[in-house]
Amino acid sequence: MSTSAASIPVTRSTSPRFSEQLRDTAAFGAVFSDHILVADYADRRWGEPVIVPYGPLPLPPAPGVAHYGQGIFEGFKAFPRPVGAALFRPDANHARMNRTCQRMAMPEIPASIFIDGTSALVRVDQQWIPSKPGSALYIRPVMFSTGEPLGVRPSERYRFIIETCPSGPYFSGAVDLIAEDTYVRAFPGGTGAAKCAGNYAGSLVAAREAQARGFHNVLWLDGIERRFVEEAGLMNVAFVIDGTVVTPPLGGTILPGITRDSVLTLLRDMGVPVAERRIAIDEVFEAHAAGRLQGAAGVGTAATIAPLGRLRHKDQEITVPALASDSPLARVGAELAAIRTGQTADRYGWMVKV
Repeated sequence: MSTSAASIPVTRSTSPRFSEQLRDTAAFGAVFSDHILVADYADRRWGEPVIVPYGPLPLPPAPGVAHYGQGIFEGFKAFPRPVGAALFRPDANHARMNRTCQRMAMPEIPASIFIDGTSALVRVDQQWIPSKPGSALYIRPVMFSTGEPLGVRPSERYRFIIETCPSGPYFSGAVDLIAEDTYVRAFPGGTGAAKCAGNYAGSLVAAREAQARGFHNVLWLDGIERRFVEEAGLMNVAFVIDGTVVTPPLGGTILPGITRDSVLTLLRDMGVPVAERRIAIDEVFEAHAAGRLQGAAGVGTAATIAPLGRLRHKDQEITVPALASDSPLARVGAELAAIRTGQTADRYGWMVKV
């Protein structure tokens, strides 16, 4: 396949919905931009991608994704720059999506569709990129099986879509979490490290029950001992204890976040001690009681750094200290924002110009 960003056919919308007010006031994920990219897989090869107006697409009555769950996705952002716009680490998201493809027995997606297709789509809808601080254009690649045979086996047909939406700050304040001891997000040998739809479907009831109790989401614990912290709702998690940033290690049950990797890279280069190790929920509460817990945050694409507020585990509850401006997590969040928006040099080659 010889697709390039410039060669992808574009059918422009005849009734665009764009307005600056809509772009700048829409809640996260509530409003999509005017165009999407679509590519179909059949006969063991990918067809050429096209960019078309956002709208309904025909599907067979029995798409495989509705029966056997072969549905995966990614998420990253395009940021406004002094001149134009740039994508943040699309190559890393492409690599992670292909690892998810391998785990879910789905065909891998060529860079000519994923990365070049993203560049082409963002160029078409570049006016949808918000310019307000803390805002960006959220990019959601999605792939799902469309084959109809009901035999339990990998599909022979798939559809890949990229859609975008203007995105402001995901959280307006500290995030309150309750440690989950009934449901399990992931276990060894499962799909915890894959970004597949089923992982999120399985988390919804826990989140709903947490919200009914006055919390934003759950703090996921490991699936074997129910002792060790793994993720903060839909994000990776990090704690500041005695000046060291502690985060659970990757090992198959935790999603390898691109923002997580970026944050850890920056922290180490800033000279901040970093420990990727198992951390028990009891250790978090003991560190708080001893005055050694200096902050904590969820780390993810949507929020980047989301400070944690209340944490509850069984009959105990603490309030995590707020992130001061000199906290390593606050500092790394500011540094990452400066790189993304072009206010400081991109010494890692993370930004890809559109």
